[in-house]
This record gives sequence, C-alpha cells and structure tokens, in this order.
Amino acid sequence: QVTLWLKKLYGDVPIPEYEVNERTVDILHEVMECNEERDKDVMLLIEDMKDQATRYEAEAQYWKDILEESLGLSEGSLSQEATTDLNDLVESAMELEVEDTSLTSFYSAINYMTSELYETKSKNEEMERKLKTLTKKLTSALMMEKQLEEDIKKVKESQEAEKAKVETRSKNLKFLEDKSKDLKIRISEAEDELVARGLDQSLTHEALVKSSEELAALQKELVPFKEELASYHNLP
Repeated sequence: QVTLWLKKLYGDVPIPEYEVNERTVDILHEVMECNEERDKDVMLLIEDMKDQATRYEAEAQYWKDILEESLGLSEGSLSQEATTDLNDLVESAMELEVEDTSLTSFYSAINYMTSELYETKSKNEEMERKLKTLTKKLTSALMMEKQLEEDIKKVKESQEAEKAKVETRSKNLKFLEDKSKDLKIRISEAEDELVARGLDQSLTHEALVKSSEELAALQKELVPFKEELASYHNLP
C-alpha cells in the first residue's frame, strides 16, 4: 500500500530512496492515511458543490422559464447593468447555497461558510501539525538507523582487529608449544646421551625435579616439628 501510494504521489518522478523497515513503513503508512483522509474530504466537498451547482442550475432554468412565460422577461430584454447584477446575484446565491435571494438568506449563508472556512482551516492546521510530527519521527528514525549502521560498522572493525590479535596470539602460542616440544626432545636426547656416557641417573632433569618435589614435601612435614622444637627453646 505504501509503495503504491508513493508511486501515485510522485508520478513520473523516481521515489526517493529510504530504508525499508517496520518503523519507517509504519510512519509512512500513517502519513498516507492522513493524506488520503484529507483528499477524501476535499473530494467529498467538491462532489457536494457540483451536485448543488447542478441543482441550482436546474432550479434557475426552471425560474427562467417561468419568468419568460409569465412576465416575458429574458436576458435579452434586460439592460447590460441589470444583466450583470442578475448574474452576480445568481452566482452569489449558487456559491453560498442559499434557498432564495433574500438578505437574510445571504447573511446566514455567509456566516455559515465563514464558520465552515475556519473549521476547515483548523483541520488543515491540525493535519499540518501531524504531518510535521510524523516528518520529525521519520527523520529521527532515519538518523537513528544511520547511527546504528555506523555502530555496527565500528563493531565489525573492532571484531576484525580482535580476530587478527587472536590469530597472532594463536600463532605465537603454537610457536611456543612447538619450541617447548623441541626443547623437551633435545633435553631427553641429551640426557640419554649423558646416561650412555655414564651419567648418574639421579642427576637427570626428571630425577632432579622429582627430588625437588620430595624435598618440598619433607620440608612441609618438618614445619610442625620445628614449631614444637621452638616451644622448647623458650624454656629456662
């Protein structure tokens, strides 16, 4: 519905580009409804004026025939000034939609049309305010959408940079793991070579680590004994 309305509104001119999402479509749909409602009111008013003009023309023709038949009055028998005044009177009566040409009818019609004019003007002003509000909402939505696009772009750039860092760290970690494996292999080969040459098994890396762990455990076991011994040192 919104697309068809925009095509009808712009005609041969290309429709301006806009981001199609739920919010923008809702705002445009609301604008469309307001616009169609106003057009509908105008069309109804025009049709009503046409109907009344047709009715008054028929009635004028009816009275014209009566005047010509009864009094012998016709446009040709009147002076130019009288014809002009009569035409002005008829046009005014049709425009004001009066039942007759009395002053009372004219004054009443003028007051009514003045009131209707103010009411129509008030409605148009209200519609313009709504349109301005909707335009502001649409502008705000478009600006928010643009800001979101910029934020998404920044997040993607940040993610790409973080991904590059992770890849670099992963490569460094892989290098260190490979280097560690290589060193372990070289240490093991060196220990095997030393053992083959008569090195004491207790001096190998694994034996030293194991001895260090056993020493730490023994030192931990000695703690309570040292505390008990310290209590004896305080005796006289």
